[in-house]
Amino acid sequence: MSDDERFNPVDFEFDTRLDQLVEYCKNSNHIDLNLYTEYDVKRGLRDSNGKGVLTGLTEISDVIAFDVINGRKIPANGRLYYQGYNVKDLINGFQDRKFGFEETTYLLLFGSLPTHAQMDEFLELMGHFRNLPDTFVRDIIMKAPSKDIMNSLQKSVLTLYTYDRNPDDVSIPNVLKQSLHLIAQFPLISVYAYQAYRHYHLDESLVIRNPKPQLSTAENILRLLRPDGKYTELEAKVLDVALVIHAEHGGGNNSSFTTHVVSSTGTDTYSAVTASLGSLKGPKHGGANLKVQNMFADLKKNIPDWSDEDAIREYLQMLINKEAFDRSGLIYGIGHAVYTKSDPRAVILKKYAKALSEEKGRTEEYKLYTTVERLACQLLSEQKQLHKAICANVDFYSGFVYNMLGLPNELFTPIFAISRISGWCAHRIEELVNSSKIIRPAYKYVGQHHSYVALDDRK
Repeated sequence: MSDDERFNPVDFEFDTRLDQLVEYCKNSNHIDLNLYTEYDVKRGLRDSNGKGVLTGLTEISDVIAFDVINGRKIPANGRLYYQGYNVKDLINGFQDRKFGFEETTYLLLFGSLPTHAQMDEFLELMGHFRNLPDTFVRDIIMKAPSKDIMNSLQKSVLTLYTYDRNPDDVSIPNVLKQSLHLIAQFPLISVYAYQAYRHYHLDESLVIRNPKPQLSTAENILRLLRPDGKYTELEAKVLDVALVIHAEHGGGNNSSFTTHVVSSTGTDTYSAVTASLGSLKGPKHGGANLKVQNMFADLKKNIPDWSDEDAIREYLQMLINKEAFDRSGLIYGIGHAVYTKSDPRAVILKKYAKALSEEKGRTEEYKLYTTVERLACQLLSEQKQLHKAICANVDFYSGFVYNMLGLPNELFTPIFAISRISGWCAHRIEELVNSSKIIRPAYKYVGQHHSYVALDDRK
């Protein structure tokens, strides 16, 4: 038995005391759930029907799940618009071009699609910004590498504050410059942080490669990540599409709303982006596709025959009954807070997942995903007696796509951040341009008032 495993009475006594404090903490913070109904509190900023409470206005993107016909809301196939343009049309327009994400970033920040000249100038600018300060990789990223790359991203972004000559200047010209730098730097920080983790925690070879300005964000990610730096045209295209569809999703999603809330205080860009990263890291937001991957790993372990629909249906029912996987009662990747009939991002990604599965020889696995999607939607609708349609969300296929691209699990959420920072920066600028008020919702106090008791008189 090691020294660490031996019983230590001091530690035991400390743990016992800590357990007592934990119970005190839980009991003192418990709120009767009935009070939320009594005071009509919109928990999660949602009404009783699950609709988000209107807290702001935006022109950056529009999320549509219903059509209004004769005054009635009718569930419809989901539509997502960036600055008024349907994302499906944008993806189709990028068909023969590799800089779809860069063009999307331009659109989100400046409100219009660029001309050839504007696009060339923007690409040159982003290529110039795609670097980190001298010795930053050695002094910041390589020192104390984290097992969680999102933490490394947060640490790096906060440290970049110290390299900025005017970090607290919240004028639009300065914030735009800071935004463009961060958008260009996120892929480098993420991949380098992963390489450092891989080297120091997994004892693998350290590969640090410089980006190429003439390559797209997607191409550079694959080139920096892979030991041989090689990738196929389809791989780069699929990753570019994934970046486009994750770049923005309205001002109400948790991380973008966080951007608005923190920016409304007048704080610096680095603090605002770090707060958004903290929001995205949560498994209920940016980390959801990892849950889908882990769920499928458990499914595969229990169902060797992927064509056995009865066995798959039984497993999914066990998930709903809290008898399988993490016993949460959830089928991860199914259902969305806004979309009903379909999530347009999932529809787009499903198409590219099929193409990539054919290139990778994983068509049987793709069929498994489509089977689970179909059966899960049916079961949940029947089980919950839903009066609205239920669909797969973008997380259902994104993890599978990233896995086929050879992206490690540790980079799933950072890839989301690499994409979504374009939307965050657009929302930050929108908040600074249009608002002079700090965002401050109300909380109602439901505790009791007490008379002060001197320490010696307390029991």
